[in-house]
Amino acid sequence: MMNVMNAERFGIAQLHQLRGRVGRGVRKSQCILVASSTSSLSRLKVLEKSSDGFYLANMDLLLRGPGDLLGKKQSGHLPEFPVARLEIHGNILQEAHMAALDGTQLQFKSVTVGKYLCAENGGGTIVVANRTSASGWETFKLWRINETNFHFRVFNKQFIGLDTNGNGIDIVAESNTPRSSETFEIVRNSNDLSRVRIKAPNGFFLQAKTEELVTADYEGATSWGDDDPSVFEMTIAGRMQGEFQVTNGYGPQKAPQVMRVILTCIDDILAYQKHWSTYIVEDDFKFIAGNGLNAVRIPVGWWMASDPTPPAPYVGGSLRALDNAFTWAGYAFFPVPSDITISVTTSQDLTIMGGPVHNTPKKYGLKIIIDLHAAPGSQNGFEHSSSRDGSQEWGLTDDNIQQTVAVIDFLTARYARSPSLYAVELINEPLSPGASLKSANKYYKAGYDAVRKHSSTAYVVMSNRLGPMDPRELFPLASGLRGSVIDVHYYNLFSDIFNSMTVQQNIDFVYTNRSAQLNQITTSNGPLTFVGEWVAEWQVSGASKEDLQRFAKAQLEVYGRATFGWAYWTLKNVNNHWSLEWMIKNGYIKL
Repeated sequence: MMNVMNAERFGIAQLHQLRGRVGRGVRKSQCILVASSTSSLSRLKVLEKSSDGFYLANMDLLLRGPGDLLGKKQSGHLPEFPVARLEIHGNILQEAHMAALDGTQLQFKSVTVGKYLCAENGGGTIVVANRTSASGWETFKLWRINETNFHFRVFNKQFIGLDTNGNGIDIVAESNTPRSSETFEIVRNSNDLSRVRIKAPNGFFLQAKTEELVTADYEGATSWGDDDPSVFEMTIAGRMQGEFQVTNGYGPQKAPQVMRVILTCIDDILAYQKHWSTYIVEDDFKFIAGNGLNAVRIPVGWWMASDPTPPAPYVGGSLRALDNAFTWAGYAFFPVPSDITISVTTSQDLTIMGGPVHNTPKKYGLKIIIDLHAAPGSQNGFEHSSSRDGSQEWGLTDDNIQQTVAVIDFLTARYARSPSLYAVELINEPLSPGASLKSANKYYKAGYDAVRKHSSTAYVVMSNRLGPMDPRELFPLASGLRGSVIDVHYYNLFSDIFNSMTVQQNIDFVYTNRSAQLNQITTSNGPLTFVGEWVAEWQVSGASKEDLQRFAKAQLEVYGRATFGWAYWTLKNVNNHWSLEWMIKNGYIKL
């Protein structure tokens, strides 16, 4: 044991070094910090939270300040920087360069012509500057190469480029794949970021010569005035913030750091947190089990099957996080390559060494549903399915379907021997009509067979399509497959019909409409039914706590009739009503 008296007189780094002098042997040890005043406790508690030297060094900088950059002062928050403090805002430039991520939707208005750039007919021909207002054909989706260079994708999915088959300077949207001739640089006016110039691969800038002629042959500097045909007013019409955007935005060097170490603000103190190892931890599984829940639905991306070296721009590490989930949930049976050592933090401080198969002691007795939330090509074009630019390209080819089946095969094979594996959801929310019923049925049958190849007991969950569809359209397939489940998602959101509903109308809608919808797909001899996503959130303003309690209770009562159960979206979220943990802890939901 080590006692440090008047610990507030020491620096965090010093205390960290002192603490490191005990606990080096096999016996349990303690380091006790004794402070002479309560005002220093918040600083000392930083040491209680972490033993990571990098974390503590950053916290030390935040708490005491950087000191005098050129003088002798070694601490203090100095007034020389009226706009930003280095220790807090050092990441601003790093964040600023990510303002234009993949999928960002841009519109460009010529300052001389006064009209918007437009891919004529949505793509496949020339680019003009003759539209008075902007919509689909006048919107260009970014494919990010680096901080300043991009490809521009148009409505019909071609890329803007130079007319290499013509005079080499006309701007067209004809290529289905981006090449060097489809690579452009966005140059922004530092005094007005909405004013930009677009530099073409030939070294010249785009200019709107007339409403019908856009060329890449303007050279020279600019005063950014309204008389310059190479100047455009840029409007951001939409953004995407999925995993593809984050990882490709930061690039191959920074993305692993960001995914594994994310900057967050806790108690007004900036702190480093290791995302995959701290966001969902064993205590969360303890909380889930302790509140009477018996299963977790875990969304995963298709690139997990290639972990630890997934294809660019994704970052390795998610598979290990899923392994940890199986360890915490219950018995963990999964193969590990013999050259890998996995460290799993448990109450026994267990380290699992490499080997063919591992069995850890039972933890919380939870079941796991593996949900393929992001399929290759994106099954719905949403950012949570890791679409690059909002395009939906899953299921268009047999190769794509087989690639997705291979992911299911990999995941089921890895976890089939774990008693915690309860179900495999083959895909989340395919969107019609882009994802056709024919493609969905073809994939669901092949995916079902892949699961059954490794497990005869795991349920196989098939998500109903979003968009126009028949709620029972999967019944002809699923009814003949043992252990099949139909997944539906019910939100009193995302549709105009909910915009003006009152508290009582929302509750009545659950009891009446949702009950009828669930009854329609619930049969005695068909597939089981699963309300795989719901949330106690709505469009009602100024609702009381009691109102939300009633709304949540209504959904629990109705969705509790689903023959396979329900899952709340999600356990943790920065928006309180979307966080089941917050809703339970604050008395909004009682299970």
